[in-house]
Amino acid sequence: MRQLALLLLPALAGLAGASGWLAAAEERDETATGAVPARPVKAAETTQTCLSSGDLREAVAEKRVVEPVAAIRAARAAVPRADIVRANLCRRDEALVYMLTALRKDGQFVHVMVDARSGKVAGQW
Repeated sequence: MRQLALLLLPALAGLAGASGWLAAAEERDETATGAVPARPVKAAETTQTCLSSGDLREAVAEKRVVEPVAAIRAARAAVPRADIVRANLCRRDEALVYMLTALRKDGQFVHVMVDARSGKVAGQW
């Protein structure tokens, strides 16, 4: 019996810590009056600005970037059987990239970054 208690003690301590974390999270949500809690912004994301649709058309016309349909095709290849729900041309660290959001069939969103000059997938998360 004593051995069983010694085995359960770390698990019970973990549950107590988890319930404290959960209570703190619920308290933060209650004070936010139902607003979605803000996610932390990474330093790399702060240097990103997206171009207007007019600037996008100008960049495509001047052949500085691939057409948006090429970026969408690359994103679809990276995330098969997903619907692309958003695509923006953004300046990120002095380079132009397409930032695309894909909705997978399981309901999860996947973000895909495509290099706007080459049309190749540069990353996804």
